[in-house]
Amino acid sequence: MLILKCIQSKNFFCTISNNIGAISSIRRISNAKEINAKGNYDIIIAGGGMVGCALACAMGKNPLLSQLKVLLLEGSPNKKFEFKPEYSNRVVALNGKTKSLMNSLKVWQHVENMRLQPVRYMQVWDACSDALISFSSSEIFDDDLAYIVENDVLLEAINKELKSKDVKNVEIVYGAKIGGYELAKNDSPKNIVKMSNGDSYICDLLIGADGAKSAVREAMGVQYLSWNYDQMGVVATVRLAESTDNTTAWQRFLPTGPVALLPLNSDYSSLVWSTTHENAKQLLNMPEENFIDSLNDALWKQYPRSGAVDACMSWLGSVLRSVGLPDGAERQLPPSVATLAPSSRAAFPLGFGHSTRYVAPNVALVGDAAHRVHPLAGQGVNLGFGDVKDLTDFLSDALYGGLDVSHNDWLEKYESARQRHNVPMQLAVDALYRLYGADLPPVVLARSVGLQLTNAIHPLKKILMSQATT
Repeated sequence: MLILKCIQSKNFFCTISNNIGAISSIRRISNAKEINAKGNYDIIIAGGGMVGCALACAMGKNPLLSQLKVLLLEGSPNKKFEFKPEYSNRVVALNGKTKSLMNSLKVWQHVENMRLQPVRYMQVWDACSDALISFSSSEIFDDDLAYIVENDVLLEAINKELKSKDVKNVEIVYGAKIGGYELAKNDSPKNIVKMSNGDSYICDLLIGADGAKSAVREAMGVQYLSWNYDQMGVVATVRLAESTDNTTAWQRFLPTGPVALLPLNSDYSSLVWSTTHENAKQLLNMPEENFIDSLNDALWKQYPRSGAVDACMSWLGSVLRSVGLPDGAERQLPPSVATLAPSSRAAFPLGFGHSTRYVAPNVALVGDAAHRVHPLAGQGVNLGFGDVKDLTDFLSDALYGGLDVSHNDWLEKYESARQRHNVPMQLAVDALYRLYGADLPPVVLARSVGLQLTNAIHPLKKILMSQATT
């Protein structure tokens, strides 16, 4: 009888506790001005690009996170994807870590069913000296160095899984025009997302995946370190003069910026040419024949050299040969470009950006909203997918440990982990841009010696490539 009374007393206590929790929840909702809100969510993701959609997909696939109610706000309309035979001029180079993430989400199989091109060899060389560095997947990895995938192909592959029956907890609003945010405060621990049409949504955790001009980051009020490079990125799809297996990525550092050819198939490559604003405008407006001539010059032209630099590099080469190390004399010749795919030329501004904080109470940033990097190393989107992986891992661990989705402990861990990875990579890429933007002989000599030694010392080269691809 006594036990029964205790059980009844415990049930009564649970009921009272639940009622108190409900009252507390009502109070929070009232404080958050959610009376007229259209929806109440655990997590709202602002931005439905590749990174935002991948994050939403990961939250639907993870056993713990799939119990959360998630809303994805995408500014673009819901257009039906059309797989075209022509290649898009916007591509990404995905590293091994990103491939592993996409495999875990069952996205990679969709990419393979559409199209991708593996990169098995890479050659980077200086136009102001004979210095080069080359990477081969057979020497360094058991897998390919990278994979070239069109942006829209990857996004479609992610969306296929996001809208599959395996993801049941994610709602998507297309054509979502966000008017502003009221972020959580002590007296109102809910975020309010106000839409331009008058609707509003509330959430416990708001995630900004809304690009380099992030409105979520602006609402956080955090310091954003940024500068524009005196460069534009000219992109195009080009047909090579000769068909090959075309699994090599080529990059040449010119005095005005790097030019790169990324393989698409046996006949076509994707061009990413970083150059001055003035030259970019000329390249966009010149006739196709002139554009092709300019591109082939960029890949093949002999630029003015310093005799002192050449003499030092010749001496270094002889030293390397004497100790049995590669001197860089053996190199592959880059391809020549024959024609340009119609209407494939475009350009975009290049810049650097980094948010000093990735998190605030009840808010987190991912992708370009948190960091922006020069495309010369092809790391921008890979850093964003790294954010997705770490954020979902830390959040999953937090929920398993009984913490709330917006608990500060896991948010701080996410920020620390990502900044430790992202900041060194950003600074290294920025340093490369500045190092190769100078043509003073002492600078050319210093970078040429460094590049040649790195190429000659295999363990060092392996470490360098491992950092860039994981």
